[in-house]
Amino acid sequence: MEHYAGLDVSLKEISICVVDGDGRVIARGACPADPEGVAGWSCNRSLTPHRVVHESGQLSIWLQRGLTRMGLRAICIDARKAHKSLSARPNKSDASDAEGLAQLARTGWFTPVYIRSEDADRLRKDLEGHIRGTLKTFGIRMTGVGQGRQRQTFRDQLAVAGETDPMLRAIADGFIATHATLCQAAADLDSAVKRLAHDNPVARRLMTIPGVGPVVSLNFIALIDDPGRFRKASDVGAFLGLTPKRHQSGEIDWTGRVSKCGDRAMRRLLFEAASSVIHRVQRFSALKSWAVRLAA
Repeated sequence: MEHYAGLDVSLKEISICVVDGDGRVIARGACPADPEGVAGWSCNRSLTPHRVVHESGQLSIWLQRGLTRMGLRAICIDARKAHKSLSARPNKSDASDAEGLAQLARTGWFTPVYIRSEDADRLRKDLEGHIRGTLKTFGIRMTGVGQGRQRQTFRDQLAVAGETDPMLRAIADGFIATHATLCQAAADLDSAVKRLAHDNPVARRLMTIPGVGPVVSLNFIALIDDPGRFRKASDVGAFLGLTPKRHQSGEIDWTGRVSKCGDRAMRRLLFEAASSVIHRVQRFSALKSWAVRLAA
């Protein structure tokens, strides 16, 4: 008979429950919060669960990859949706939640969560590092200058102001050197992101869309990772939390705001790209025409 396991994960310990095909509890226990602990616990009891379910959370990506490497058929499920099932149980405890997850594993009443590949995570972290560095650079500016020549003009104006007072001159000299160094660092970071996008054929294709640049395209690639996991293109919008929520019960049927279920940073980047198409891109295109009509 097939067995099904549920893992209730905390930072230090994992509560485990294994049930059979009829829902009867076969084994309970706990182990250290790491993939090796789960694999060792199962091996000591000669159990090879047909399906191992754990909820999305802080350790879910690391745990999922580790359990898969250990040969366990692990599935990460949506914690918000699992909570609705687990909250129906009369008692709340780690052991009870583990049993509830094991029953979900047996019945298949869960929504799997896709775990991105390590390469996609590495790309995303590199991009976030570039973006954070650039934002910190621009955050220290004293005025809202944008282009390279304007930055030089700003430094020139500061140098002229420094000639009026010895103390101000000392401050200006130090700041001019720092400002020039940081502006060059921002330019280098920008060039690095552009090179990364230029070397990626999918990013180059995405950047043919008005309003989409290297940062948006590379973040989108890293987040989607495997397009084959979506049945149709419109599913991507729901994955990013950009589709409206619906509530229908009896005579009530209303459509609300977007769900915001997906990645917040990606939604922000797409919003900026859409704003760029409407307000900044001058060249006419079917996309711009559609966006302007939709905004109106």
